[in-house]
Amino acid sequence: MIDRVKKYLKEVQSFSSTDLKEIESFRINYAGKKGILNDLFLVFREIPINEKKEFGKELNKLKDAVNDKVKHLQSQSKMSSVNIKIDDPSRTAFSLETGNRHPLSIVKNRIIDIFTQIGFSISEGPEIEDDWHNFTALNLPKHHPARDMQDTFFIQTNPDILLRTHTSSVQVRHMENNQPPIRTISPGRVFRNEAISSRSHCIFHQIEGLYIAKDVSFADLKQTLKYFTEALFGNSKIRLRPSYFPFTEPSAEVDIYWGLDTETDYRITKGTGWLEIMGCGMVDPNVLKNCDIDPQEYSGFAFGMGIERITMLLYQVSDIRLFFENDIRFLKQFKSTI
Repeated sequence: MIDRVKKYLKEVQSFSSTDLKEIESFRINYAGKKGILNDLFLVFREIPINEKKEFGKELNKLKDAVNDKVKHLQSQSKMSSVNIKIDDPSRTAFSLETGNRHPLSIVKNRIIDIFTQIGFSISEGPEIEDDWHNFTALNLPKHHPARDMQDTFFIQTNPDILLRTHTSSVQVRHMENNQPPIRTISPGRVFRNEAISSRSHCIFHQIEGLYIAKDVSFADLKQTLKYFTEALFGNSKIRLRPSYFPFTEPSAEVDIYWGLDTETDYRITKGTGWLEIMGCGMVDPNVLKNCDIDPQEYSGFAFGMGIERITMLLYQVSDIRLFFENDIRFLKQFKSTI
């Protein structure tokens, strides 16, 4: 029987082919369920114990040789077929398209770059947040009417755990762990269960900024935002309209002058020439107290914007859903940074 195995081993070693069908037939003949190896292993069970060691050694050699031969021939056959295609001069030439960043990533990175140039650091925090950091510390205690402004995704098993509704929660965590002066921006995803229109979306992206130090005034806030809008939109006028946010006092909405040069300008600005881009204000003293910062010694400002809205303005995108549909025809248009 050992001589029989050695005979098969020589046949395996001498076999050669580049035809995948022949290679597969060879594999089945030796390693299939009804193949030579299966028959030999059945014989192995019946031979005397004193012959098993030598016979088993030769049988394992044959098995390894079959597997190695099949792998080698299959690899050679595939390489051969690839080379034929590549060397075929009749093939039509084609270019390989390079990838590109998502438009939201392009705009987010540009905004981050603008603020880091004037000394802002980047802070990050968890997307699954607790009630204290998302609401209470930001001057929104239980049953505060301003909570109705945000339709929140709560964890059913624990009503104090939720998906963050803004990246202000990151600012709270940063203030808890750092002493003034603080100058930071917090980019990230936020979650709101908005179903008020066909264009709303439950996941979107924000960048919020925070500056805490001694003698910070509303004039500092205005000059910072003026620098930002000029860097991102070019030379532009801004205006600040009084507004309300629970965590800032006073609060304001920031508009930039978009102009009325085209019919589109009239449509998106509703004939005024002005566009709202973000909210801002001076940090409420209660928020500073909640983060163990003395409001008698320190003051600060905060601002926040939606990246989707800024991107829609810069690229004149009419429907926010386009950012989330992953349509290659849409995404391939954004090849370069702003």
